[in-house]
Amino acid sequence: MSIAIFSSVELGIIYAIMALGVYLSFRVLDFPDLTVDGSFVTGAAVAATMIVNGSNPILATVVAMLAGFVAGCITGALHTLGRINALLSGILMMIALYSINLRIMGRSNVPMLNTETFFTKLRTWWEGTGIDPLINNAFASVGLGAFVPRTWGVIFVMIIVTLAIKFITDWFLKTEIGLAIRATGDNKRMIRSFSANTNGLVILGLGVSNAMVAFSGALIAQHGGFADVGMGIGMIIIGLASVIIGEALFGTKTIARTTLAVIGGAIIYRIVVTLALRVDFLETGDMKIITATIVIIALVAPKIMDAYKERKRKRQKMLKLQTLHATRGKGDERATLNSD
Repeated sequence: MSIAIFSSVELGIIYAIMALGVYLSFRVLDFPDLTVDGSFVTGAAVAATMIVNGSNPILATVVAMLAGFVAGCITGALHTLGRINALLSGILMMIALYSINLRIMGRSNVPMLNTETFFTKLRTWWEGTGIDPLINNAFASVGLGAFVPRTWGVIFVMIIVTLAIKFITDWFLKTEIGLAIRATGDNKRMIRSFSANTNGLVILGLGVSNAMVAFSGALIAQHGGFADVGMGIGMIIIGLASVIIGEALFGTKTIARTTLAVIGGAIIYRIVVTLALRVDFLETGDMKIITATIVIIALVAPKIMDAYKERKRKRQKMLKLQTLHATRGKGDERATLNSD
């Protein structure tokens, strides 16, 4: 059970990068970008194909990011320059990427079981540091040796990578261009009145968003040891679930807090899915309905809580008014008696 939780945390940290990309498009730009389902696979396809053909895994991952950036920019261009509806432009690009991804891979599935990936390099390097025995011995000394993973390398390194992307995103959204992108998402007409190129900002924002998504896809493919043309189905729902869960649990007062909440939401989502799949009557094929249920709960629960708080606030206000009226009534009675 504990090993499954650690595995879900590993995946959650990697998927958090994709969730940050979804946050950038859906929350910051207010753009319903369905390109995510396609660009996630594009990142996986480019990385897997290059690695199988002998390229360096890190170089392959960087190229995968660039491919995702291009895909996002095309979606933005379809919307801004082609005047196509935002939702429709994302759908069109997602459909086009299905064929493009098949072309990149040459077939529907590219295995990487006997090739050197980023994570095989990472595990080899991490084993040489001797950190795992130190941590595992520390847990074993307090009787928790059976609850720890075999290696901590993936979790530690991916936490560093994901947090680095989070801090870069925070910094980017506070720059002049980042502030303009945020303003474009809030009120495009207003920012256009200040002579800002809103078309270029939308294209750039979607490019950066899908670059993060493709980067996550490349890492997931290397972590799992394969790239599949259907691995991106429902990815936009997973990203939205991570964003919604994180915002509901951790709040959205600042950009830094919100991006951290998105990362936390992605990890919590993977843990919840892992625990749900261990229920006897649920199977692996129920993954999509589990995801849909989690999103529904994450959307409905905050509204129910807000409605409850509002009713409680109104009851307290009515009690205060009743108490005030009762106090004034007693005061008037006393005044009448004194006058008599």
